[in-house]
Amino acid sequence: MKANFPQKIILSRTDNLGDVILTLPMAGFIMQQNPSAQVLFIGKSYTRPLIEASVYVDQFLDREELLADASLLKNMGADAIVFVFPDRALAQLARKAGIPLRIGTSHRWYHWRYCNRLVHLSRKNSDLHEAQLNLRLLQPLGFDESYPIDSIPKGYGLYKIHPSIPTEWLKPERFHLVLHPKSKGSAREWPLESYVALAQSLSPDHFQVFVTGTAAEGELIRKQMPALLNHPNVTDLTGKLTLTELLGFIAVADGLVACSTGPLHMAAALSKYALGIYPPMRPLHPGRWAPLGKNASWLCLDKTCNDCRKTQDCACIRAIGVAEVKAVVEGWMASKTKKETSLP
Repeated sequence: MKANFPQKIILSRTDNLGDVILTLPMAGFIMQQNPSAQVLFIGKSYTRPLIEASVYVDQFLDREELLADASLLKNMGADAIVFVFPDRALAQLARKAGIPLRIGTSHRWYHWRYCNRLVHLSRKNSDLHEAQLNLRLLQPLGFDESYPIDSIPKGYGLYKIHPSIPTEWLKPERFHLVLHPKSKGSAREWPLESYVALAQSLSPDHFQVFVTGTAAEGELIRKQMPALLNHPNVTDLTGKLTLTELLGFIAVADGLVACSTGPLHMAAALSKYALGIYPPMRPLHPGRWAPLGKNASWLCLDKTCNDCRKTQDCACIRAIGVAEVKAVVEGWMASKTKKETSLP
């Protein structure tokens, strides 16, 4: 790494949980290559617990607080800021704050005005994963142009997690499986009836199933498919966990099944068994958004399809069979049992 490498770097990613998780490896790679650097992370307030859980982030900065008081960003004394998620208001503020190096994609006109280092980066038609695309924005800092997928997980650093859940939630000698059926409409979702069938098919002697989601998502599930939350082997946790608690719960669970949403990427980043269910449609396909972790995997039809581009009703998602998902989940249980029985 060059001797003049910036010592205080701000990463700005002010959108949702999944995007934030796939941005954290940028902090990891910065700190791994220059341990004396400081990494600050601008995000939305609700993503704060996730960002602060990474050992590679020195300080969380709230976007709204920065916009409300321009002196806050200026007083940080940052050497560089990287706009991983384009944000016109913050880009303008960063220039006013006099941050020497301001990096952004060349595909936003306002970056030409407020940033002084542009990276030619097109996400829409790229074959790279989202995390790889994020890392390309570090090129002006002297980083390589690309990173292999299997190198990404070492950059998450989600080690500052303190599980605090009632021990009676977890039954001993069970595989603790989390189902996260909804996505706030951000992804194509596997049908609720398929989640019901999956829960019904798993032996209660071997599996304990939990359903997570927001309070609003829980109400939607109770309205559309009450059988899922009423199943005797299912514990309804919708609306009952803060983000901090959800992180802690996933950390003590064994595996998670979901569509392309934040908790899926959280599970992958925590090295849990994680299965994502995806549509074969750009840019929503697993090539761009697959969960990245040593125990992460995904299911997607082997085809290219755009039929549901204007609707949330995805025939390709519905075509993923319960038997396929069950086979993956039972394979997880078998692997866990093998590891436990092989311990001295």
